[in-house]
Amino acid sequence: MAAIKQFQIIVEKNVPCKMRDGVILYADIYRPNKEGRFPVLLTRLPYSKDLPYYSHRYLDTNRLVENGFIVIIQDVRGRFQSEGDFQPFRQEANDGFDTVEWAAAFPYSTGKVGMFGLSYYGYTQLLAATKKPPHLAAIFPAMTLNDQRNGVSYRNGAYQLGFTETWALESIAPDLLKRKYENPVERKREIQKIADYLNRLDDLYGFAPIKQWPPLKELGIADYFFEELSQSLENEDYWGQSSIADKYRDLQVPAFHLGGWHDCFIGPTLTNYIEMNKTGPHQKLIVGPWGHGYFSSVQGEVFYGVHASGDWIDLEKDITDLHIHWFNHWLKGIDIGLETEPPVKIFVMGINQWRDEMEWPLKRTVYTNFYLQSNGKANIKNGDGRLSLTQPTDGATDCFIYNPNHPVPTKGGRTLFFGPMTMGPLNQHEIEEREDVLVYSSAPLTDPVEVTGNVKVKLWASSDAKDTDFTAKLVDADSNGNAIILAEGIVNAKYRNSFIPEEELAGEVVEYEIDLWATSNVFLPGHRITLEISSSSFPHYLPNPNTGESLIESDLRIKARQTIYHNKQYPSHLILPIVPAKEG
Repeated sequence: MAAIKQFQIIVEKNVPCKMRDGVILYADIYRPNKEGRFPVLLTRLPYSKDLPYYSHRYLDTNRLVENGFIVIIQDVRGRFQSEGDFQPFRQEANDGFDTVEWAAAFPYSTGKVGMFGLSYYGYTQLLAATKKPPHLAAIFPAMTLNDQRNGVSYRNGAYQLGFTETWALESIAPDLLKRKYENPVERKREIQKIADYLNRLDDLYGFAPIKQWPPLKELGIADYFFEELSQSLENEDYWGQSSIADKYRDLQVPAFHLGGWHDCFIGPTLTNYIEMNKTGPHQKLIVGPWGHGYFSSVQGEVFYGVHASGDWIDLEKDITDLHIHWFNHWLKGIDIGLETEPPVKIFVMGINQWRDEMEWPLKRTVYTNFYLQSNGKANIKNGDGRLSLTQPTDGATDCFIYNPNHPVPTKGGRTLFFGPMTMGPLNQHEIEEREDVLVYSSAPLTDPVEVTGNVKVKLWASSDAKDTDFTAKLVDADSNGNAIILAEGIVNAKYRNSFIPEEELAGEVVEYEIDLWATSNVFLPGHRITLEISSSSFPHYLPNPNTGESLIESDLRIKARQTIYHNKQYPSHLILPIVPAKEG
């Protein structure tokens, strides 16, 4: 029997890379154990290059090396082995530029560099690319952002409480304490405090004012958290440092965008693809039925079939294969038909099928209004809230009392915070029984209806509060009582039009647009298209106290009476991107 040829990998640990200001960042390098020059694949992360769950996570980096790439994994500034102070996102553009050019100059490098990574280390690619490093040939940003005010710290003016507090305490704080305390006894004592806080995080989500949040205040770390809280949303000098929303013209690098319908960054991921397609060629997109960094065929309470998994996409390739295919083309010049492939691949839920498309959004989409209607009882179990294709001529209003001391609990959806079963397509049946949740449903469908694209709600509402929030949730309701969340959104009245605050409310009827971002789902015969309207989702979002102030600064909360209008003058409606069935 012939001997099996072994492939060996050379590993170099803690290789220093000097930044332009003299700070040293450290990286691990994995390269083929053979002569020659190879292109580089770089990722830069804040979660430790030494932890395989983060540094390798959804990719098989050994296979990348086996396919003739050098893989470099670097701790970003101020994290783990690297020097400096950690300021989330703010130093990644220049540090990314310097690291790309450093990697390109290795004696065993071809001079071509690609970048890969998910979430924060998806964003380090985009920020570096805004500086146009000469040797950056292609990137593969997965499930990432474009502006901290758009799905990270805030969304439409509402503070993303669960994400920001979880990320700071669970992901960032432990290393900050290790850097602060050299004495092992002191370090162990402080790490135990973090564990204790995490064990009772559900209670700590309810603490206000956030600017005095006990875990980080008592630990004396993560100053960035409190600095961020003090910044007004219109402060472009602050937020613009970490935003690419106004820099798409500089992002002309080939990019393969990876997203998930249940991911907390699906909105920014799709926007990045759309905007980069306008300014530079060679963009690709894949969106699966996945949550944030979670590529299983089971998401929440739904099984999408083994072909939905990131390990076996359409029974053909896994996510590592996609990377090898992409970087072989852009870093090695291998012609494998990439230019002729459809640029978009999406998973259509409901029918659970992958489908190739030539663009996003789909040109054949028919944006269709579903009007809210009721006899004034949409907030009562088995009430009369309806969705209709007919525009109302008159109609009753729907009212509910929003009490920020007893907010609507978050149950699944596009979330990212601490705890089991907090993310994904979960049943909203119990949520819909609350009196502060309005429920509008279509009649049971006789034919399948495909919804693929961006979903919005136009809502006319009044409140007796000075400031408040409104939430919207798209749900697929079947005949068995399951109500599975597909998409959700929120709008803060003060920031309903931009990052510049509006005047306080005075009881007037106001038009709100709630962006639920995008989905792809076929509502099957017998199912109902359902829309939920309320004013809170906790701990996903910080409850609005209705006082005109925020629980960031104050702990005062009052109830608000919310009124939803649906008549000829104020035709509140859900806008769905309907994709017509193909003939034949």
